[in-house]
This record gives sequence, C-alpha cells and structure tokens, in this order.
Amino acid sequence: PAGQQFKSFDKFLNANTDNKPWSFWLSSEDPHRPYELGSGVASGMDLEKVFVPPYLPDCQEVRSDICDYYFEIQRFDKMVGTTLKKLEETGQIDNTLIVICSDNGWQMPRGLANLYDFGTKVPLIISWKGRILPNRVVNDFVNLNDLAPTFLGLAGLKIPEVMTAKSLTNILFSSKSGRLEKARDFVATARERHALCRKNGVGYPSRAIRTDDYLYIRNYQPNRWPAGDPPLFGDIDAWKLHFYSPTKEYMMYHKDDPEVKPLYELAFLKRPAEELYDLRKDPYQMNNVASNTKYAKIKSQLSNKLEEYLKKTSDPRVLGKKITWDTQKYYRESSYIARPRKEAIEKFNLRDEYDFMAK
Repeated sequence: PAGQQFKSFDKFLNANTDNKPWSFWLSSEDPHRPYELGSGVASGMDLEKVFVPPYLPDCQEVRSDICDYYFEIQRFDKMVGTTLKKLEETGQIDNTLIVICSDNGWQMPRGLANLYDFGTKVPLIISWKGRILPNRVVNDFVNLNDLAPTFLGLAGLKIPEVMTAKSLTNILFSSKSGRLEKARDFVATARERHALCRKNGVGYPSRAIRTDDYLYIRNYQPNRWPAGDPPLFGDIDAWKLHFYSPTKEYMMYHKDDPEVKPLYELAFLKRPAEELYDLRKDPYQMNNVASNTKYAKIKSQLSNKLEEYLKKTSDPRVLGKKITWDTQKYYRESSYIARPRKEAIEKFNLRDEYDFMAK
C-alpha cells in the first residue's frame, strides 16, 4: 500500500495477511565494488578454471579479480535463496511474482557505463510458481523498462500512453518458445551521464541498437573521453581510484605492454562517432567495422532503424531539443573532488586532488 515501507522482509510478510497485491523491493550492494581482495580464491575458487573474456588481459591479477566478483555473486545468491525459502515457509510463494535482475553489467573495463553487451546485458529472472511455464527458450529482446508496464498490467492498472516500454505478459504467460513478438527483434540502449568523471560533469552521450547479429553505436561527442578524463578514467570502476580496482589498475600500469596495449586502447581511449560490430564473427565486440565498405548497407539500415526509434520515443538528441543532461546539478557535492588513495597516487604519479567542477 502507498506510504508503507518495510525494512524487514519478515515484517512485510507478516503484514500481508490478506494476500493483497503488494510489492517488496529487495536490493543488495552485492556484487558491487569494493570487493574483498582475494576473497574468491580464499573461498576455494581455482584461478586456472576462470574464463577471461578477450577484451581483458589474461593474467593472475585479472583472474583473481573475476573470482572476487564471483564470490560477491554467490553472496547475493544466498540472500535470494533465503528470501525464497521465507516465501515458501509463509505460504506466499504461489502469490508472488519474483523478478531478479541487476541494474548494469559488471564493473570491469568495457562493462558498466558502456553500451557494449558487457555493460547492458544483465541477468533477468522472472518466476511465478504455477503460472509461468518453465523450460522454454524465448528469443525476444526485452529491456528493464518493460518491467514497469508489466507490473501495472498485472496489478490491473492502466498503462500510461507515454510509456514507450511494452508489457512482458504475453511472453511470460505463453507456452511457446522462439520469438513470440515480431517487433521484439532489437533493443535500443542509451548512455548520458554516469559518474562525475569529466570536467564540469559532462557525460558521454551515446545511443545503440542491438539485433541478433549486430551492435551499432552512435557516439554524439567522440571528442570526449568515454572512460572519463585521464588520469583517473572515472567511468571505469573506482572513479576516484579511492579503492582497489585490480583489473583497471593492471591495464593502466601495463598500458604499453604489447599484449595489453590494444585492450587498453579499446577500453580507455577515445572512440569514433560510429561503431558497428558483427556479432556472428566478433561476439566480444572488439573489431569496429563501421568504416568497412562491406558493411555500409547494414550500417545504414541500423542507423535508420535507430533514428526511427529515437524519433518515435521523442529522444531530444534527434529532435533538436535542448539538451540538459550535461548541465543538471550534481547534488552530492562531496563527489566534486576526487582524492585517490595513497597507493594509487604513488603508483600512477597522481595529484592528491582532482576538482572536476573547478572554474
């Protein structure tokens, strides 16, 4: 009910005695930096069995960092397990639509705050015992925005016309597999301002369209640093270098090593106005073919399709409207100044402070 909040899941369940359609939002900082260094290996994980995606250096430091990330995921998984057990014990499981998701990709370079799959493709688990049929494979593209009209529809409320997202109910309650809605053959993603990591707080505006076979990205300000202004590169991991970020720091420190340099350039340096990746040949999106004449037709098709979608959804970037994202005030003034930790200052020859909002 409106106005009621429960910090305890037990109190929430005890209060819901009449089985009305309530919602409970259970959030967790796991997995989110900072991680406990070496926690993954200490838990028994084997570094040699870790898969390192090719856009990251394959070394012990990165493997250990990935293990620490996996350990955080396990912590979250246990919390979910405890919650589901409580729903079973209280008899609420049959009356509960369960949605489990994250808000972004992992915090590795080319992950969080990027429009590559590693930043936008997130886990999404939706379950409703006895109502949503299991053991199906559905290929429709969905977006977390689709959750809003889904929840409203299931609650019997009218879905506002201004919502550009679409309810997932047809997919959830179907018995079919494959692509269930023909219009869901792509997903559009967007990026504006993330962390306070560029002079005067400006962002890195981009739009992208992802299909089965291609990823097309349009960068509106290619003159800016996509990973944040050097030397902190604050749109990657610890934006102030105030806590350890082993993979980021390894790539920064070894940026001139022959094996690391091309990966460093992909993650940290400036990008062209257009990016296009052939996912059939390049699933990790490392070879930009936007300037390859062989892909001119598909690039034009994807660009037009993205443009059409952005106009349909009234995106100010394509409608010529006033852009306010870069000028909106940051209310957390403590973030104006970055103070790297002592070890980072010494390792990368940094200053004690970086004022991003200085005149």
